Amino acid sequence: MLQMILTGLVCGGLLGFVMQRGRFCLTGGFRDMYIAKNNRMFYALLIAIAIQSVGVFAMIQAGIVRYDAGAFPWLGTVVGGYIFGLGIVFAGGCATGTWYRAGEGLIGSWIALFTYMLMSAIMRSPHAAGLNETLKHYSTAHNSIPETFSLPAWPLIVLLVAVTLWLVRKELAKPKLKVASLPPRRTGLAHILFEKRWHPFVTAILIGLIATLAWPLSEATGRLFGLGITSPTANILQYLVVGDSKYINWGVFLVLGIFLGSYIAAKASREFRVRAADATTTLRSVAGGLLMGFGASMAGGCSIGNGLVMTAMLTWQGWIGLVFMIFGVWTASWFLFIRPQRKAKLTAAAV
Repeated sequence: MLQMILTGLVCGGLLGFVMQRGRFCLTGGFRDMYIAKNNRMFYALLIAIAIQSVGVFAMIQAGIVRYDAGAFPWLGTVVGGYIFGLGIVFAGGCATGTWYRAGEGLIGSWIALFTYMLMSAIMRSPHAAGLNETLKHYSTAHNSIPETFSLPAWPLIVLLVAVTLWLVRKELAKPKLKVASLPPRRTGLAHILFEKRWHPFVTAILIGLIATLAWPLSEATGRLFGLGITSPTANILQYLVVGDSKYINWGVFLVLGIFLGSYIAAKASREFRVRAADATTTLRSVAGGLLMGFGASMAGGCSIGNGLVMTAMLTWQGWIGLVFMIFGVWTASWFLFIRPQRKAKLTAAAV
């Protein structure tokens, strides 16, 4: 138990710290792909995926960790991924983003986190058994992409790494925009850790390494998976309601560590502030959290479980879930941002 607590908190703390300082926001990144035609955060995600894929498959080959992709629940992945994408725009952050922004003091993120936790727990209760059984029925035998085509994993990993490197090189070759900044108030390591703006690609490398480390740490406690947010989040509420220790696992301490790591980073960088949410933000946070919990549970993973981990494991669930997650973000972005802007322009032109 002590090993589970310590390794979970440390791994989660590192992840929360890095995400907070690197402002690693997949919701904003997916939204920027559509609105600003900026793919930088998506490329950063590919870096983290590629690093984890190389690391975990190397550990599988060495016999350090075990993994079985299982079946592919295609209906739940498609519908759930899309709904989750809608939800993270309303919530103002994905599952992990909601945890680390709660650590920064955002009340809206606390609200979204609670409703996300509530819906995730409901989806794992007997009340949702019928829906979950139906979703399992619509599955294919092979979830692993290499197994589907009777290929070894390494050629696909090499392709993933090559494409990622090409996209990153192309992005880094673009002219840099000069941004005005205040003179640094700190020096040395304190400046680098708590004041200097982190490049998203550097942040992605660190996240990829942390995601790789999560596998052996988690499997050492009997949990055969890497990073995961939705199930552990639901487990917290289930434990508080039922009081059964079966709900306490490595993942629970991982998500608590994310909150703790983010809080430490926000306090040390002087970015922690308790910020109240207005009525509109509160309602969006409630709706976003519910959609996140419902969608992630249907899809079998969130932006981390599917978008970062299952993609690295070369599964259909990961890559198809990621695509429909992005479609959901784009749909919600159109209704919340693009459509109002167009209406405002038409109104201004008519005056």
